[in-house]
Amino acid sequence: MKHDTLNLSTVSGQPVAPGLIRSGPHLRVALIHYWLVGMRGGEKVLESLCNMFPQAEIFTHVYVPEKVSPTIRRHKVHTTSIANLPMASRLYQKYLPMMPRALEEVDLSGFDLVISSEAGPAKGVIAAPDAVHVCYCHSPMRYIWDQYHVYRDNAGMMARRMMPRMAHELRTWDVVSAARVDGFAANSRHVAGRIEKYWRRDASVVHPPVAVEAFNPVAAEDRGEFYLWAGELAPYKRPDIAVEAFNRLGKPLIVIGGPGKTERALAKSANRNIRFLGHVSTEKLRRYLAACKALIFPGEEDFGIIPVEAMASGRPVIALGRGGALDTVVDGETGLLFDDPSVEGLVGAVERFESEGMEHLDASRIADHAARFDENAFRRGMERLLEQNGVSRAMIGHSIAAE
Repeated sequence: MKHDTLNLSTVSGQPVAPGLIRSGPHLRVALIHYWLVGMRGGEKVLESLCNMFPQAEIFTHVYVPEKVSPTIRRHKVHTTSIANLPMASRLYQKYLPMMPRALEEVDLSGFDLVISSEAGPAKGVIAAPDAVHVCYCHSPMRYIWDQYHVYRDNAGMMARRMMPRMAHELRTWDVVSAARVDGFAANSRHVAGRIEKYWRRDASVVHPPVAVEAFNPVAAEDRGEFYLWAGELAPYKRPDIAVEAFNRLGKPLIVIGGPGKTERALAKSANRNIRFLGHVSTEKLRRYLAACKALIFPGEEDFGIIPVEAMASGRPVIALGRGGALDTVVDGETGLLFDDPSVEGLVGAVERFESEGMEHLDASRIADHAARFDENAFRRGMERLLEQNGVSRAMIGHSIAAE
């Protein structure tokens, strides 16, 4: 089938490979995702890409259909050779060193557009010479780059022994495979900086889609007197800082999230003013977000969806002024940013929050700010990136109409 070649375009001022546009309506699209074993932020991005390209086929290392949404299940899903390994649906992360080769075995010769979704190994596929490959990067792999020592220190004895060699080899492949991508999108300015630092590539910032329409502010009389920490109880999210800070403050804190082992360990160190609810339903989480005094967000994250959900609920966020929070929280308007990533720093931030009356920030203005991070904004950003790389908006429209 004939292709029309465009001139060199740019992303962030840098030349990229010439894009190609199909002359007919049958644009073949491949979506590459690291693994499909649940519905978290990365899978929500994949859902939005599925909505943009209903005809796309998905390639992933491991696929557990019952763990993902109907939107994803409607697409044809291919797995790599990793899926054939013993207990891959549960032990997939143990097979990380084998994933680069598995990706390079994927045959994408029939696809015109490849969009990789990168947080684990995904971008290393080999696209056809005349195809466009753009990568939406949630994060360069944390466990081999900036969070390597955190992950190693919290790993088991065997993993700690294996990680130095494994990570060294993965870093080399990770940098080499970045050269195969025509254009990058980063989910925050923080991630764009890490892409430049580790891969020496520029990236456009396209914030991930947040279902802000599912969250609503409540009247002041329906709010509680508690603060809220919510999310996965992972070390880099620093729930330990939140617990110790509120031990000292003596103020009510509700902690939502798991896993259970980490939750039990934190609960042992917590005073009676701190309640642990474990995993809760989406509806219950919405109620707590709308009713809290503020969301506590003491970790450095690549983007951080939960602060946007809190703001969509009209509630301010007390966040460490690093990472994705710098893109989402406006200091003094939608919350408070603090600089010291310690227990003392968070204690001081909460005390300042209360002394300056920030719990009374206008809920409707906070929610209006959060609306900037909806799915339409994500789609517009991706369309701009694709257009810069030679895939026109009209072509995207034709693809949807053809479906």
